[in-house]
Amino acid sequence: MKPKIIDNQTLVKQILAGDQQTFRIFIETYQRLVAHIVFRMIPTTADREDLCQDIFLKAYQHLASFQFESKLSTWLGRIAYNTCINFLEKKRVQLWGDLSEENDSLDQFTGTEIAPDTFTEKSDISNRLLQEIEKLPLPYRTILTLYHLEEMSYLEIGEIMQLPEGTVKSYLFRARKKLKDILMAEYQQEALS
Repeated sequence: MKPKIIDNQTLVKQILAGDQQTFRIFIETYQRLVAHIVFRMIPTTADREDLCQDIFLKAYQHLASFQFESKLSTWLGRIAYNTCINFLEKKRVQLWGDLSEENDSLDQFTGTEIAPDTFTEKSDISNRLLQEIEKLPLPYRTILTLYHLEEMSYLEIGEIMQLPEGTVKSYLFRARKKLKDILMAEYQQEALS
């Protein structure tokens, strides 16, 4: 859950005035957004961690140029997206990865109402879904993540990815269809085995 923060203009002013606690709040508020973008685009864990830090550093360095013409989350999402694209172009790495390293552990759910067997089943389905999303083309998986996990609008996603709103809608439709087709084929094969 995102921490409650003050309005964006006050937040930016306080950070620019050197308030480190406010910058920590900024990071805590937007770390999930940055992680969602980075983890969908970058295949290796070490690179992901470095890029997340780099993105917040860039945001801090360029915060004075933020004009409040868009949401702060959209501006930061754009920085994250561009940083990942630049990294991929420099490294020329493959655009898919293995999420097996990011499996959740039962430790973090201690004291919840989720039974271990239910948790394991949901975790397995979630991991399978994430693995299938990782196989989608980069724009598709990024749009799926921003729309469904970050609950961003078509307009915000378009601003981040520099795509027209209609293209975002089209890509989201295609991504869902492609994911559905993959899952149907995969699970029908499993059922036959």
